[in-house]
Amino acid sequence: MRNRFFKVVLITFFALLHGFFGATQLIDFDKENSYKRVFIDTDNFGPSYLDTLQIAYTKAPTDSLKFMILNDLAYYWHTRDLKKAYEFTKIGLRETTAKDCLKWLARFRITQGAILLRNEQLDSAQITLDLAQNHINKKDLPFLYTQLGYVYERRGDLTKAAEYALRSLRLGEQLNDLHARALAHSDLSNLFWKQGKYDKGIEQGLLSLTLFETIGMNDLDYDFTLYVMGNNYLANGELEKARTHFEHAIAIGERYGFYNNLSDVYISLADLYGKLNKYTHAEEAALKAISFSEQLNNNFMLMRAWLSLGKLQNLQGKYLSAVISLQKSIEVATADFGDAFYLSEAYQNLGRAFAGSHSYKEAYLAFERYDELKKEVFTAEAAERMSQIQTEFDVAKKENTILLQDTQIKKQQAVQTLIMIVSILLFLFLLLLFKAVRNNKRKNKLLQIKNEEKEFLLKEIHHRVKNNLEIVTSLLSLQSEQIRDPKIREAMVKSQQRVQSMSMIHQKLYQGNSLSQIEMKDYFNNLGNHVIQTYGMGERIAIECDMDVLYVDIDHAIPIGLIVNELLSNALKYAFPNNSNGKICIRLQKHDSILHLEVSDNGIGKSASKESVGTGFGTQLIALLTAQLDGVMNLAVDQGTVVTFDFQLPKAA
Repeated sequence: MRNRFFKVVLITFFALLHGFFGATQLIDFDKENSYKRVFIDTDNFGPSYLDTLQIAYTKAPTDSLKFMILNDLAYYWHTRDLKKAYEFTKIGLRETTAKDCLKWLARFRITQGAILLRNEQLDSAQITLDLAQNHINKKDLPFLYTQLGYVYERRGDLTKAAEYALRSLRLGEQLNDLHARALAHSDLSNLFWKQGKYDKGIEQGLLSLTLFETIGMNDLDYDFTLYVMGNNYLANGELEKARTHFEHAIAIGERYGFYNNLSDVYISLADLYGKLNKYTHAEEAALKAISFSEQLNNNFMLMRAWLSLGKLQNLQGKYLSAVISLQKSIEVATADFGDAFYLSEAYQNLGRAFAGSHSYKEAYLAFERYDELKKEVFTAEAAERMSQIQTEFDVAKKENTILLQDTQIKKQQAVQTLIMIVSILLFLFLLLLFKAVRNNKRKNKLLQIKNEEKEFLLKEIHHRVKNNLEIVTSLLSLQSEQIRDPKIREAMVKSQQRVQSMSMIHQKLYQGNSLSQIEMKDYFNNLGNHVIQTYGMGERIAIECDMDVLYVDIDHAIPIGLIVNELLSNALKYAFPNNSNGKICIRLQKHDSILHLEVSDNGIGKSASKESVGTGFGTQLIALLTAQLDGVMNLAVDQGTVVTFDFQLPKAA
């Protein structure tokens, strides 16, 4: 808390000092760079910036500059008044269409979609956003995906919303767009919160905040992320951290006039103060949320604001008042409202209010409606996908630790800088020194983030390859069930085993610590057990891996796995006739630059039929794979069969 206080003081000091030397001028058409884009080039302005943009856009000397200012004007008006925002958006759509400026037309459609979805017109929002994809620049795609994710989130389809957040995250990595990545982590934090996975929500939120603070802009999305983090902390019982984040979000929202975020935060503050039994403060927060929602002309916010007041009245035992507030909340939610998450919460609290006022029939009906809505949101598919996302991001824990440490270092630097400022000259000297150190740390930190995320993506690729190979295996299995010809069916089973042997390789890669090497002993055990079970010989044939732990690169592991698969199949078919018992032994050893593979069995050996020698596709496959690995094969048949291979490994440079 003390560190955050010093940080706020330091930020205020910087702002005052900057204002002393001259406030930032957003627009000066006499200069080459005539427009400092709000929240991209600068955030050094107050809530009157929309008035400045409204006056300036009609005087812009070029169409491109005019459309840039007008689009910013339309988009940021949606934080205060949706109707006014839509008016400016229609002007932009009309003028870009007349000028046949397709890139800017696409951008205005994204802005239009953002306004429509916040005005409960979810179908229209999706159609508009889909149209925007026709002519959009790639660098604008992450923002488009974010808005589409919001559409599905409002519909209660958290699975689809998470997919779009991941798309935005990966595209942000490709484009090296820190803002896109920060916003994607913020959206995932919000989705984890809705799923009740607050620890994961906090992890994603911390990643987002760190990236936003690296950018250094107090924009709308940074403000929203502070609110989302507060929600996760509140739900996790960390009330002081929640309050700190809410207060920080309010400070930014009041500075720039973000009525939508202010409404969000005051709704959550009402819950927070209710938990602290500060009912007067809680009621003030709920009424502020209602006021901001009405100014914004946003029924989504207004519905949730009345909901927060009803929840508070339930908590105080004012059940009749709670019924009135909650019924207002539900009335605001029109047929096109779409958000089953908050509607379910409204009906749940209405049921409690009716029960508290002894209206049990109405309570039963409200709880019944709550159950219906809850089933729409918390589907098995949504839970499974969010669990998968949770697993995917577990690999980023190390990255989170580094980011948290960097954040702590920044706080300490802020405190030290504040204490050491004794004069303007000394301040300037320390500022220059601080900037030089910070730039180096920023580069190192970005490289670390990039490396961690690339490692995660490689594991995800191997995971998906393994899943696709599993699908191929299942398809082959289903197909083989339809085949009556035993030879063709046997060929299908062998193909299934070959695909499975490769699938196991990719499974080992994404589950292990190395992305390029496979531990072969465990792999052979799994492969042998799978092949034996396929032939139904698990009770009479034993597999023994007489070897030490040995790691082999993937380029050798896959061909060797296929070779062993063929030899195991051959032994099980021919070496143990008449249901006899037996053992198959697999050895793999490394001697200098030679890999020595041996597969032996104690089967019938010399008495084997000619078929056991093998002249079919399996034998050809073994020969081709041996040649591919620059290897030599030897076959010995006596009291059993022994097949050995020597593969040449590439020498280190």
